[in-house]
Amino acid sequence: MTTTERSEFVYVTYIRTTVERLWEALTNPEETVVYWYGMRSTPEQKAGGAWSLVSRDGQVMDSGEVLEFDAPNRLVLRWRNEWKEEYKAEGYTRCSMDLEPFGETVKLTVRHWMEGDGTQFIGAVSNGWPQILSNLKSWLETGEIILMRYK
Repeated sequence: MTTTERSEFVYVTYIRTTVERLWEALTNPEETVVYWYGMRSTPEQKAGGAWSLVSRDGQVMDSGEVLEFDAPNRLVLRWRNEWKEEYKAEGYTRCSMDLEPFGETVKLTVRHWMEGDGTQFIGAVSNGWPQILSNLKSWLETGEIILMRYK
């Protein structure tokens, strides 16, 4: 019997907003720039479309493909880092974002994974996602972000 190793990061948060408002914040490039340290996430609004994360100066930081686009419930991306050679060499990851109404909040579950044990890139996103999602939550609930990009 063969088992496949998998590196995975999962983050769950509850945001006081609507599913539609959270979806807009996750999929609109003009909104991602606010809480994602000036980066624009540009998913084509359909399965099979292109996706990229672009810095303020136009550098493509990450890229891939939209695997699922089920507005406003689920977004799944095929994702590869483009700016750091050791991460890029690890290949493609998958990232899912699931939105579920939960009372007066929305439960957001972000899952980022790839085959292989102990990948460097999954280790890196395990540090990055909590910062980005904390900014997203704060921005939607208060209108302000709480974390600036560290140097």
